[in-house]
Amino acid sequence: MSVTFSVIVPSFERPERLGRCLAALAALRAPRGGFEVVVVDDGGRSPLDPIVDSLRKALSLTLIRVAHGGPAAARNSGAGRARAPFLAFTDDDCRPEPDWLLAFEAAFERGERGLLGGLTRNGLAGNLFSSASQSQLDYLYHYFAREGEPPRFFASNNVALPREVFLAAGGFDATFKQAAGEDREFSDRCRRLGHGMAFVPTAVVRHEHALTAGSFLRQHFFYGRGARRFHAIRSRREPQPQRLEPGSFYLRLPLHPFVAGEPVGRATLLATLLVASQAATALGYFWPSKEDA
Repeated sequence: MSVTFSVIVPSFERPERLGRCLAALAALRAPRGGFEVVVVDDGGRSPLDPIVDSLRKALSLTLIRVAHGGPAAARNSGAGRARAPFLAFTDDDCRPEPDWLLAFEAAFERGERGLLGGLTRNGLAGNLFSSASQSQLDYLYHYFAREGEPPRFFASNNVALPREVFLAAGGFDATFKQAAGEDREFSDRCRRLGHGMAFVPTAVVRHEHALTAGSFLRQHFFYGRGARRFHAIRSRREPQPQRLEPGSFYLRLPLHPFVAGEPVGRATLLATLLVASQAATALGYFWPSKEDA
């Protein structure tokens, strides 16, 4: 049986969150032709079979297991098993809203043939660290999609593209072992290969990434490591000197919660966390590593 979309979900040691993600996928309004879900167990110790088996009657599900290599490699493995002409990617801590695939389908029917990015919303509004992480993503989308310019970056937990474009681009760079920078590099590579990028705000997922102070700072440390690797890879593609974003980019980031209309007290706390996140990112960026190439 042919399907229109293959939804790829990498998962590592989060069976309960994967269960919520799959339940949300089971509640999707299906595009014409239907869809399949490919779950990639990224070498975790916790068995995912009970979670997957409980939803096999509601979904066309495939579970594959790979050696632990990080989400980029896991997504590539999932795409290798996909049967549909269009791929959609989300993460195991995300819950797509019911019309998620319909929104992407409508964009492809309008003639879009490149990388599409949807709207990601924080599913844990009561978690200040998760809210700060979401505020940063919102700022990045706003910054990298300035009026009159095509988008330059989509987070990998909410994207879709034709399978042939994914293969032509070479998939995600599996040398990124963390969920940090691989989506930025893939977006940049697609754009430079001439594949269009379009934002689809009606394709919504709820991101339920529970963070503590420690995990929040670690996440941004690895974002710094990923950014350094991204710049190293791009410098090999483009020999001219690579530039960081201008100082105004970093100065405006902590102001975003105020611009977004958050209450002053909450905005102040979020701004403080955003400053701390940038310090952790800078530390990761400049931290020496054998992986630097």
